[in-house]
Amino acid sequence: MVKPFAFTGAKRIVFGRAAFDGLAGQVRDLKGSRPFVVLDRNLAATGIPDRLEALLKDAGLKPVLFDRAEAEPRLELADAGAQAALKAKCDLVVGVGGGSAMDLAKAVAVIAANRGRAADYLGLGKVPGPGLPTIMVPTTAGTGSEVTFTAVFMRKTLKKKEGMNSPYLYPDVALLDPLLTLSLPPGPTATTGIDALCHAIESFTSINASPMSELLSLEAIGLIAENLRTCVHDGGNVEAREQMLLGSLYAGLGLANAGVTAVHSLSYPLGGRYGIPHGMANTLLLPAVMAYNLPGALEKFTIIAEAMGEIPDDLPLREAACLAIEAVETLIEDCGITETLGDFDVREEDFPALAEAALTVARPLANNPRKVTREDAIQIYRDAF
Repeated sequence: MVKPFAFTGAKRIVFGRAAFDGLAGQVRDLKGSRPFVVLDRNLAATGIPDRLEALLKDAGLKPVLFDRAEAEPRLELADAGAQAALKAKCDLVVGVGGGSAMDLAKAVAVIAANRGRAADYLGLGKVPGPGLPTIMVPTTAGTGSEVTFTAVFMRKTLKKKEGMNSPYLYPDVALLDPLLTLSLPPGPTATTGIDALCHAIESFTSINASPMSELLSLEAIGLIAENLRTCVHDGGNVEAREQMLLGSLYAGLGLANAGVTAVHSLSYPLGGRYGIPHGMANTLLLPAVMAYNLPGALEKFTIIAEAMGEIPDDLPLREAACLAIEAVETLIEDCGITETLGDFDVREEDFPALAEAALTVARPLANNPRKVTREDAIQIYRDAF
């Protein structure tokens, strides 16, 4: 019997080289005339903002640029963006950048349309109604935010990260152009790429995985394993960048439908308490969580190993499954990521408090193929240390 499932995502996905050139047409298709554009401030040096503004203005549109998006965005920015969009009478929101910019854009759209406050929408199903139409344009191959229903924010005063989770956050259009990822430096290419791999592995092993999500998650694992090294060390390779962006997209669709698991629950406190970027936090934890989850998903880990280029044939099941962890560790090393938790001033005496905080991020833990207790979480942090 096939497990019953539903499958959701962005309403329209447009993928391809030079797809960005069609942005104005996408705005018009959504009946927009005055788009509110949320930009990653790191894009200023790439020329993308100038090009974007020209594309929209040449089409007779009147864009309003909001270039205050920051890594691990503060919740207050979502309210500030919504107020700016309302003041300018904008009728559509475009998010351009990494996951933080797109998360901010999705939140701005629902806050502006519902005239609410960001804090009221944190959690699952708290957004009361549809937002302004949205178009998401990723410039990294990592978060998959262009096709998910989540927007994550930092709450500085509480030293924690929290997310809005609602079907109303699904973008109307995901516009993916691999040419926009060519300027991403090696470091962010590596950590955002491992973040995408994390999404793919977690969604593939999630207890909520379906036959359809598994297809996408597994294909994502193969694409990322095959292309991430090239993207890091030869960033101008368009073919590799294209395949990585496709892998990130598939991983995003997988996580939107099957959910992530313990890596994300344990990584949130690292971002909230120490400011460790999301992609790096997931990278630091992924091998340790995989090692913990191994007994709960031996068959799937063997499939992951094969997708990453390992040859598990003729090995006992557990040994074959262990190849998946080895393949991930080798990929991380080959991408030049050498940091550990200790490099971010995380101390062993902090582990109990981190574990307590991780257990409050309950939804991913509920998806995990193996139950995680407080003591288990402490040991995973210790293993990643």
